[in-house]
Amino acid sequence: MDAQTTPPIPAAPATPTAAGAAARVRMSWPKRIFTALFVLALVGVVAGSLRPKLEPPVTVQTSAARKGSITRVVTAGGKLQAATEVKLSSNITGDLVELLIREGDRVQKGQVLGRIDARRYSAQLNQSEAARNSAAADAEVQNVRVAQLKAELARVEKLVAGQNASAAEAEKARAELDGARAQAASAEQRLAQSDAALREARHQYSLTTLTAPMDGIVTQRLKQVGERVRGSDFSEDVLMVISTLSKMEMKMEVGEHEVVYVKEGDPAEIEIDAFADRKFKAQVVEVARNATIKNLGTEQEVTTFVVRLALVDQVTGALPGMSAQASVSTDTRAGAVVVPIQAVTVRTEKEIGTPGGSPEKTTPQPPPAPGKKARKEKLQKVVFVVVNGEAKARPVETGLASDTEIEIVSGVAEGDVVVEGPYRVLSKELADGKKVKVEEPAKADAKGDATDKAKAKAK
Repeated sequence: MDAQTTPPIPAAPATPTAAGAAARVRMSWPKRIFTALFVLALVGVVAGSLRPKLEPPVTVQTSAARKGSITRVVTAGGKLQAATEVKLSSNITGDLVELLIREGDRVQKGQVLGRIDARRYSAQLNQSEAARNSAAADAEVQNVRVAQLKAELARVEKLVAGQNASAAEAEKARAELDGARAQAASAEQRLAQSDAALREARHQYSLTTLTAPMDGIVTQRLKQVGERVRGSDFSEDVLMVISTLSKMEMKMEVGEHEVVYVKEGDPAEIEIDAFADRKFKAQVVEVARNATIKNLGTEQEVTTFVVRLALVDQVTGALPGMSAQASVSTDTRAGAVVVPIQAVTVRTEKEIGTPGGSPEKTTPQPPPAPGKKARKEKLQKVVFVVVNGEAKARPVETGLASDTEIEIVSGVAEGDVVVEGPYRVLSKELADGKKVKVEEPAKADAKGDATDKAKAKAK
């Protein structure tokens, strides 16, 4: 009989704690290192996301403040006009029977331009001539009678002296002579009156022929043959306009804040739209003393003053009504600290006084009473100066301004690096204490060249 064999006793299953311990024991060193690095990276990402982000520096364009000469320039648009312009109208009423000129014709002083129906005035002239002749004949009759009575008085006086006539006859002859002399004087006055009426009739007749009052060019012809012209001392009925285009002027409107700097004799340059890329010398000849007010009593009310500029040289082809732009040089100052005009911007006093441009804590103000406007924050002119990579807002006082530069009276010294662009950054984004990055000149030039090429292509 075979010996009984004892079956093997199965091993007890491992507990979870024991299994985890075994697994940790089996983790290799590379896995441990990878796990540690992953945990550290995760912690770094979380910590980085919790830290405040630093704003990137703003890219700006800069230039240095310099000393130099600057001239205040006042610019405005306007229209060309003839220096001398005459509106030709008639002093008599009648039908226009002839016109010998057209618009654009050159005329000389005294040249016949047209005629008005003269039949009525010719009849009046003939009537006046007849009345004058009649008055002259009457005056002659009275003069002959005076001569006769004078001779009669002399004969009677001789008879009285020889006692052949009485004194009463002499007195009668003397009285008749005095009466005849008075009638002769009256006749002479009627003759003078007739002469005056004749001269007036001749003048009226001469007005039926229209002549040029000066040398010039007919710039407008407002009447046609067959139309009736109405002569009046109270209103003019213009037939045509004659202008001297050899001398042209420009009339422009200047704002009330700039006209105080403009005076007669100031030099100027005029750019006429019809003559591109050309400038013409001019001079201020008149500054109006009466204001021109538009939209009176509204929010769009504008007050301007008319300034007349005379072109120094004749501009061939220039015509009245052409649009033009004028730049008047008023005051000049040498040795001034100047910066590009676009470098000066505005900020509120709170933005200037707080680093970084953050608003100061102020006590909330109650809303304005009904019917009253809210008080606006006061604005201050500032220039941003680059110091150690930061923009520093400096309040400035400005002086003269030209087309491209402006004088800084206080706030900026010669050599300070000021921010001059871009406009969007200067006007809104840039604040005191903000980090800036100066744009390389080459990049700025490349952008400028690209802009010029784009403009040229658009043209």
